[in-house]
Amino acid sequence: MNRTMKRIRKKNQNQPINMGAIALGVAGILLGWGALAPAAQAQAAYGSYIGIGASVGLTEGSENEGSSAGGVISVRYRLLEIPVSLRTQVLISEQTAIVPTVSYDFPITWDLDGYLGAGVAFPLDAGDTDTSPIGNETSFVLQPGVDYALPDSDLVIFGNAIIAFDAYEESGDTAAAIQAGVGLQF
Repeated sequence: MNRTMKRIRKKNQNQPINMGAIALGVAGILLGWGALAPAAQAQAAYGSYIGIGASVGLTEGSENEGSSAGGVISVRYRLLEIPVSLRTQVLISEQTAIVPTVSYDFPITWDLDGYLGAGVAFPLDAGDTDTSPIGNETSFVLQPGVDYALPDSDLVIFGNAIIAFDAYEESGDTAAAIQAGVGLQF
């Protein structure tokens, strides 16, 4: 060994180990490792619910197939492992319609998620001249909407639109309705 190495080795043998420096180094490594972890993302608003609210038809078919307004009973069953929910809305007005849909849910914030659903509208008296907010014929529907879970409570505020294709018996027009209400998570 050369003389310089001998001096360094001899000098270091007499110094105590600096535990503070070691702790600082370990902390730096752990913090650096944590920075490499993926960032936290918003979760979809948690929970299934049942709720009530209002429904308003925005369209009319032929002159005998007018628009209507009424109440809505809304049910959401959220599948926990995947961002999918099973939803059903019962629109009650001049004619009652049942609208089951399957939706893809996506988080917007911690308490708010949006969704896009697809399903079928079933008027209970299909072909009748009375109309529900989404027409008087069985039809394919799209349902965009939002669910807002009120913080520190079991309440959810929901809002959505239903677009029903070929929804009127006489005219074959597309129907649209909006729904809003409040639900209780279960």
